[in-house]
Amino acid sequence: MWNAWRAAARGIIVAWRTERHLKVHSVAAFAVIGLGWMLRVSGVEWAILTLAMGMVLAAEYANSALEQLADRVSTKRHPLIRDAKDFAAASVLVAAIAAAVVGLLILGPKLCIYLLDNQ
Repeated sequence: MWNAWRAAARGIIVAWRTERHLKVHSVAAFAVIGLGWMLRVSGVEWAILTLAMGMVLAAEYANSALEQLADRVSTKRHPLIRDAKDFAAASVLVAAIAAAVVGLLILGPKLCIYLLDNQ
């Protein structure tokens, strides 16, 4: 079991070091955490935000894994490999859009109230 944890931790570290989009999504997640803390979101709101952020990061890791595997299988262009990579990228896009909507629904009204109260 320890080896599985170590392999997962290594995957997190390697992907974070090498995948630009994962860094972008990580920065966005930290921004959401900071806003959530500043706006004092509830426990349920934290749970929803955490699931949304986790969904995006998990999709990004899966996308990166598929891209690595596809590039190992063949560096030649092939329509099926292109489609598989595009489908994986689409999953990240769908997750990111859903997470953005969740963030706007939870943080948007609170941020508006915060900004109006602090003028």
